[in-house]
Amino acid sequence: MEKKILHILEGREKHITDTEVVRQSLPTMQFRFANPFIVVHHMPPKYHAPGSPEDRLHPHPHRGFAPVTFMLQGQGFHRDSTGNAMTVSAGDVQWMFAGKGILHSEGPSAEFLRTGGNYELLQLWFNVPAAHKWEDPWYQYITGADMPLVAMADGIHLSLISGEYDNRVGPLQNFTPITAIWGSITVDKSVTLKATPGYWTLLYVIDGSILVNGTTVKGYHLVVFDKEDDQPDIRITALENTRLLYLSAEPIDEPVAAKDNFVMNTAAEVDQAIADYKNGLFGSLK
Repeated sequence: MEKKILHILEGREKHITDTEVVRQSLPTMQFRFANPFIVVHHMPPKYHAPGSPEDRLHPHPHRGFAPVTFMLQGQGFHRDSTGNAMTVSAGDVQWMFAGKGILHSEGPSAEFLRTGGNYELLQLWFNVPAAHKWEDPWYQYITGADMPLVAMADGIHLSLISGEYDNRVGPLQNFTPITAIWGSITVDKSVTLKATPGYWTLLYVIDGSILVNGTTVKGYHLVVFDKEDDQPDIRITALENTRLLYLSAEPIDEPVAAKDNFVMNTAAEVDQAIADYKNGLFGSLK
C-alpha cells in the first residue's frame, strides 16, 4: 500500500541576488518538473538583529503562474503593481497569480526589522493551464487560523492549506486541483497521508528527519513519488522533530517553457514576456 518513491532531491544553494541564498530542490539536473509544481525554494532561517536595515528583493516581473509564499518564521511584506500591499506573518500563506503580467517586491517587514529575529520561508511556483495564463492577476492571503486541521494528536499538527482532504476543504483556491498540507511531527510520532492515484505527489522536509515509506529523508530534501504507482499511502515517522510540506496535484499535461521569472508553454511566449516587461507592459512599482 506504500507509494513508490521516484526521487529524493537535495535542496542545493542558489544565489537569487548577490546577498540572498535559497535552497532549490526543484528543478534539478536529476528531475525537472512535476507540473504544476515548477520551483521549490527554501529560504533558510536568517537572523536579523533589531534595527537591521531594509533587506528586500526589488520589483521584478512574473507571468503565467502563481508564486506561493509559505511563511515559516518572521514577517514579510509584499507589494505588487496591481496595488496589493500585505504583511505576511509566520504560519500564513500568500498566493499571487501573476497572470498576464505583474511586478512585485518582497522582503522582511519594517516592523520585523525593528524587533529582529529569524526570517524563513518557502516559495513555490504553481503552474496554471495555458487557458488561464493571460488572465488578470489576482491575490489571496490565507491565515493559519483559517486552515482546517487534518491531523492533530499528541506530537502531530498538520493543517490543510488548499484542496480537499479527509472531508475538509482548504481555503486557498487554485486553477487546478492542488492539495497542500503543512505542519510538524514530533520525534517518534507517525502519520499516514493519502495520495490521489495519478497525481504528482511531493513531500518537502523543511528540517529534522523522517522515515517515509521505509526511506530516511532529512531536512532540505524533496521527495517525489511515482504518480504512475496507484498505491496511496505516504507513511511518515519522525526521527527528529520535523516540519514538512505535503503536496499532491492533478498533472497539467502541457509543455513547459520556464525561463527567468516566466512560466509559459513555448520559448516564443517567454521571449514575448521578456519583451513586454522591457516595454513596460507589466505596470510600475517603485
